[in-house]
Amino acid sequence: MALQFRNTVFGQLVRLVSGNKAMRYPDERDSSLWKKACQQNSSRQTSRPSHDSDKDTEGDVTDEQKTNDGKDVTSDVLVVGWYGPDDPENPQNWLIGLKHLLTAQMCLLNFAVYIASSIYVPGEPYLMEEFGVDDEVAILGLSLFTFGYGVGPMLWSPLSEMPRVGRNGIFFWTLLAFVLFQLAVGFAPNIAVFLVFRWVTGFCGSPCLATGGGTINDIYPQTEVPYFLCIWSWAGVLGPVFGPIIGGYLAPAMGWRWTIWVFTFLCSLTLIIMFFFFPETSASNILYNRAKRLRKTTGNNRLKSQPEIDSAHYTPKDNLILLGRAFSLIFTEPIVLFMDLYAALLYGILFVWFESFPLVFGDIYHFGPGEQGLVFFSILVFTALTAPFYLLWIAKSLVPAMESDKFKPEMLLPPTFIGCFSLPICLFWYGWTSREDVHWMVPVVGSGIFAIGVVTLFNSVYMYIGIVYAQYAASIFAGATLFRAAFGASFPLFATSLFDRLGIAPGNSLLGSITVLFIPIPFILYHYGERIRGWSNHAG
Repeated sequence: MALQFRNTVFGQLVRLVSGNKAMRYPDERDSSLWKKACQQNSSRQTSRPSHDSDKDTEGDVTDEQKTNDGKDVTSDVLVVGWYGPDDPENPQNWLIGLKHLLTAQMCLLNFAVYIASSIYVPGEPYLMEEFGVDDEVAILGLSLFTFGYGVGPMLWSPLSEMPRVGRNGIFFWTLLAFVLFQLAVGFAPNIAVFLVFRWVTGFCGSPCLATGGGTINDIYPQTEVPYFLCIWSWAGVLGPVFGPIIGGYLAPAMGWRWTIWVFTFLCSLTLIIMFFFFPETSASNILYNRAKRLRKTTGNNRLKSQPEIDSAHYTPKDNLILLGRAFSLIFTEPIVLFMDLYAALLYGILFVWFESFPLVFGDIYHFGPGEQGLVFFSILVFTALTAPFYLLWIAKSLVPAMESDKFKPEMLLPPTFIGCFSLPICLFWYGWTSREDVHWMVPVVGSGIFAIGVVTLFNSVYMYIGIVYAQYAASIFAGATLFRAAFGASFPLFATSLFDRLGIAPGNSLLGSITVLFIPIPFILYHYGERIRGWSNHAG
C-alpha cells in the first residue's frame, strides 16, 4: 500500500511541496531500474501508431519517432514497461484488500451521486411553495441534474483514457467541485440559480458514473470483473431507491434544502477518503509517469512509455476524435446503440415512477410523503432476492465459460432472457392494479418486479458491451450514461401529463408496450452477435 499511497492526491501534493524528495519512487532511488523496465527495439521501421487503442501495450515499437515538424526525435526508442509480471505498481498486482477498498469508494461515490437526483423529488412541493413555481419548473430540478451527469462523462471519460491525465485526478477534483457548487444549490435565492447549479453539479459529479467501470477493469482480472461490475452498478440503483425514502421524511420535517445537505455531507466524507486512499489505477498513466521520471533521473530522452509513443503524432484533430469517441461509438456501433437504448429505457421508467408514485400512493391510497418513499423498498427487496441467483450464475456458468477456449461475449446474455419479460410484466401489473378496490400491496409487489429487470438486464448489458469493447470501456460507459441520463431527464417532464391524460393504467400500458418492442434484442444478439461483431472495426 505504501507504494500506491504515492499515487493518491495526498501523496502527489506531498511530493509537490517537498520537491519530490518525500515519498520517492523506487526508480528515483535506483536509476538502474530503467534497464529492468525497458524493452529495446532492434528493428528500424517507421509506422504511424493506431489511434484506436486506449490500452497501453508492451512490445516492439518503431525506432524512428518524429515530432510534428518532421524531425527525428530518437533513432532508438527504449520502451518503458513493467519491471516484470509481479511489478507492485501494476494495478493488477495490488493487494486484494486495496482493490476492494477502491471498489468500495467507487460504490459509495456512485451511490452518493445517484441519490442526489432522487432525494430532491419529495422536496419539490416545498420548493414550489418557496419560489412560486409550478410542477413543470420544479421537475426541472431533477431533469437538469440528470442531464448534467449524462453529458459530463462524454468529456471526463475520454480524458481519463489519456495517458497524461489518468483517472484519480479527475475523480477527486470534479468531486471537490461537485461539493463546492452544492453551496450554490442549497443557498439558492431564486429558482434560476437553483436550476443552473443543479445542472452544473450533475456535470461535475458525473465521472464516477461511467469511469468507475473503467477503474474496475483496471484492477481486477477479467474473470473477476463481472462480480464487481455488478456490485458497482447495484450501488447506482440503490441511490434512486433510497433517495425518495430519505427525502420523504426529511423534506416535510426540515425543508427541501436539507435534501441537498444530506448527500453533500456524504460526498464530502467520500472526498476525504479518496484524498488519502484512492491511487491512480490507469496503467497508461502509471507507465507514462514512470518514463517521465526515468528520463529526468537518467537524462536519457529515448525512454518512453508505449502510450506516450502512440500519442507522439497526435494532432489537435486526433485529440478531438478521442474526445468524441464516446459519441461516435454510439452511432457507429449497432450493438452499443441498441444496448444503450434498452438500458436507458429501464432508467427512464424508473424516473417516471418518481412522479407516478405520489399519484398512486398519495392520491389513490392516501399515503403521506414518508410512506410514499417506503414503497421503493419493494425494489430493494426484489433486488436482494434476485442478486444472489445472478451472482451464482456468474460463478457456476459465466466464469467457467470465460476460462475456457470457447468463450464468446454472447454467453453473458442468457439472464437478459428473463429480464426482458419482467419489465413489461411489471408495468402492466403495476398500472392495472393501482386502484382503490385493490389492496396497496398488490401494486407494490408489481413495482418490485422491476428489480428483476434491473439486475438481469443492466448488469448483463453493460458487461456485454464492456467486454466486446474492452479497450474503449470508459468511453462506452460514458455513452451509456448519456443515454440513461437523456431518458431519465426527459421522462419525468411528460410523466404528469401522461398520467393525467391517459390515467395510471393506460399510461403504464403505453410504457409496457414500448418495452415489449425491445424483447427480441437480447435473443437477436445472442444468436447473431458474433456475426454483427464481425462487421465492426472496434468490437473485440
